Parts: sequence; C-alpha cells; structure tokens
Amino acid sequence: MNILGFTEKPTVLVIDDTADNLTLMAALLKDSYRVKVVNHGEKGLAIAASTTPPDLVLLDIMMPQIDGYEVCRRLKANPATRNIPVIFLTAKSDDEAEEKGFELGAVDYITKPICPAILLARVHNHIALNVRTAMLQSLSQKLSRYLSPQVYKSIFEGAQDVSIQAVRKKLTIFFSDIKDFTKTAEGMQPEDLTYFLNSYFSEMSKIALEHGATIDKFVGDAMLIFFGDPETRGVQEDALQCVRMAVAMQRRMHGLRDIWRDKGYSHPFQMRIGINTGFCHVGNFGSEQRMDYTVIGNEVNLAARLEQNGEPDNVMLSYETYALVKDEFDAEEREPIAAKGISHDIRCFVLRGIAPAQSAADALHQRYPGLRLAVDLEKLDADSRGRAIQDLQNAIDSIRQLPLATPA
Repeated sequence: MNILGFTEKPTVLVIDDTADNLTLMAALLKDSYRVKVVNHGEKGLAIAASTTPPDLVLLDIMMPQIDGYEVCRRLKANPATRNIPVIFLTAKSDDEAEEKGFELGAVDYITKPICPAILLARVHNHIALNVRTAMLQSLSQKLSRYLSPQVYKSIFEGAQDVSIQAVRKKLTIFFSDIKDFTKTAEGMQPEDLTYFLNSYFSEMSKIALEHGATIDKFVGDAMLIFFGDPETRGVQEDALQCVRMAVAMQRRMHGLRDIWRDKGYSHPFQMRIGINTGFCHVGNFGSEQRMDYTVIGNEVNLAARLEQNGEPDNVMLSYETYALVKDEFDAEEREPIAAKGISHDIRCFVLRGIAPAQSAADALHQRYPGLRLAVDLEKLDADSRGRAIQDLQNAIDSIRQLPLATPA
C-alpha cells in the first residue's frame, strides 16, 4: 500500500483529441500512475462510469462533438462519477474560461504548454485530497450511527456547538423496556439474546426515526427517546408524534412476536412504555473529553416511573401528556402512582384500542398448542382454492371426531 492508501497505482484518465498530447501525458504520468487515454469525450464518460473508474480525470476543453465543459457537466451530474476530481488542460488562459471550469465542478485548471513538475504536483495533490475527503466521509457516516440523526445534523451543519451546555425546554419523554427481561435473558444463549435484542432495537429505531424522534440511548433492554429537541413541531404536536410512535411500536411488536416464534423462541419479548411531557434540561453533559447529548430532570424520572408501572403491550401516559393528545387518543385513567423520588402521586392514563385489529388475513394465521394454520389468500388460484377447501374440511371433520376430554 502506498502513501495515499492505494494497494495499486492510482488511475488517471486523460481525455484529449490530440494524439501528441495523449502521448505526452502518458509519458509524464506512467511512473506513478496507471494511465488510460481516450480521444473522445463519450469514451471518457463510459470509462468514468465503468466498474473500474479513474481516481482523477485530466480533461481537454477544445474537442469536437462534445467539448470538455460538457464532459465535466455530465460527470458531475452522474452520482456514480460526481466525486472524481477533474483537472482541465487547455490552451485557453482567459479568466472567463477558467471561471466556467470551476463553476462546472473542476478542481483545477492547467494551461498549455504543460510544465511537467506542475502537472505531477497537482495530480498528486488532488488525488491525495480526494482520498482524505473520502476517508472523512466514511468516518463521518460511521460516527453518525452513534448519534441521533437530528443531533448529528445539527452538529455537522454548525447549528450546535460541541461543548458542555444545556437549555431548558418542554419535551415529551418516552421510556420503554422489556417485561421480565432479566429472567428471560437468563434462559437464552448469548448469541440468541444478541439477535433478538438487536432485531428489536432495529425495528423500534426505524419507527422512532419515521416519527421524527430523537433517540437518546439504549441501556440494556431500555430505550430513552424524546421529542422537542433539537427540532420541534410545537409542544402539542411533539406529544402527539410521541404517542403515535408508541402505538406504532406496540403494533409492530405483534408482528415481531410471530417472527420470533417461527424461529423457535416460545417466549418473545413484551414491551412496556411510559410517556411524560414537561420541562427538562437538554444538551451536552459530561466532561470535555467525553460528553453525552441527553435529557435530565424530574420529568424524565417521571416517564421512567410510568414505564416501570405500565402494562406490557400497552402505553402509560402522564396527565400532562394525555391532556395534549386526548382529542386523538382514547385513554382510561388508572389509580395514581406513588413513585420514589416524586413528591406527589402521579396521575396516569392507559391508552385504549392500540392493539392491531384482527384482519381476515390475521385470522388465517393462527398458532397455539395443537394447531398451526397459515393461509395466503393472494396465492390461492382457481385450482388450489378447491384443494384448500377440501383440506380444511378434512381437518375440521377430523377435529370433530376427536373424543371429548374427560375432566381430571
């Protein structure tokens, strides 16, 4: 591997309609680079968009049929080739021509006659710069997976400084965990636990991001999510989005449990959710060496207490959240909760009707001891329909002939 990180020589594509110029470029570059030369813009575009694209393009401007400006425009318009650096080689030395080249996306402009030392230096520098840029983009994408997309975006767009600071905002806080997770985990192999936990978090994260949530953190089997920072739609809409998300998550859990059962796991996860709305401090907490973008305050603790006292497959709301969403969601008030660390009893509400309604398709996918039924109505054609009816009728007749169980 060379200093630029290539296992082989970088590739330079030279596009010029003059044979002498192609010969000269190949001679100057061959010691340090793999050189491809073509005498037509269309040929150059085809090579650039191939499975083995060049690392840099040296492009003449004055060419017949399709000039260098048009070649550059097409390169930058194609997502597959837009990041290949382009250096114009031309006898045109006026400012207008140079300005046009940069406007089209070229990274440099070398006038003829060519000075070999300048050519080699600029080719080397632009390839090295492109390599570093690609490395930074790759690193940025990897680091983005450790941050909520909204936080990542605000940092990289300069809207938020990376320093220890926090602001007070009214947020809607979401807590969830898995019922009896510790007990469940004890009976699972680590590989199985890893698979189920990661698939669970992946599905829930997808739903959270679809609803515009800021995913704070995963702690064991728990999730902390909030709405209202760094982006907000207003306090009421933030609360509504949070509850919509929670409902979507619980409904998705029904489908996930079917998948997990099919994989042989007889006791799939059940999720508890608690949601509260109130003023919190949100921002960067920690040290100058290591910080975390999170929320703190009593309202966060209250959401956690609601979740801990919640029911599996349901959603527990504080009165503050329920008051904001009651026009869209129906809920039943439960006995107030006396929670450690909270000086007053917590009024709480449990959502009604969040379980997915059983459709005709759901009714044809049943599984319990002694029965496993799966019927795909869309795949039943005219021939197989009659056979399916007969098979089901035979099964019904056999079940009816079973002797009645006698009491123990």
